[in-house]
Amino acid sequence: MIMKVVHTEIEGLIIIEPTVYGDDRGYFFESFREDKFLTEVCNTHFVQDNEAKSNYGVLRGLHFQKDQFAQAKLVRVVKGAVLDVAVDLRKNSPTFGNHVAVELNEVNKLQFFVPRGFAHGYVVLQDNTVFNYKCDNYYAPRHEGGILWEDKTLKIDWKISRKDITISDKDSTLPEINHISELF
Repeated sequence: MIMKVVHTEIEGLIIIEPTVYGDDRGYFFESFREDKFLTEVCNTHFVQDNEAKSNYGVLRGLHFQKDQFAQAKLVRVVKGAVLDVAVDLRKNSPTFGNHVAVELNEVNKLQFFVPRGFAHGYVVLQDNTVFNYKCDNYYAPRHEGGILWEDKTLKIDWKISRKDITISDKDSTLPEINHISELF
């Protein structure tokens, strides 16, 4: 087994712990292997890889894409650390509006699978963090949406002080979850 699959309390959200082989030269691990992913996580085909570099306090999210442009994501940190958050937006889900938060960092090498039907975002916990993610659908700006990161009904503890958070103008004006009309 090249990875340990951990199912979270929200159906579909999965934490993946790769098997890391290390010695005095460094380490090696398979960050993605399609055959194992398909049988142990989800039947998803990724079509786009993205990478972002950010400093401490940068918060990106909470984002999603709608309709036929919805995306599943497999996210991980190459360098540094983030608190990664996924919010269930599936309108008929018993966990609608609930979230899972997991720290991803260069030491634990955890990955987080976020299926379609979720808003996703993260806050950076260390300077010069490199965040990498695979998507199963192409980015479509006219079909994107989001939820305000500090929506009180979500009760997300971002683990850093509000005064330390840097957010884009676009993300700071997103609606709260109860004002989202198009859900999954």
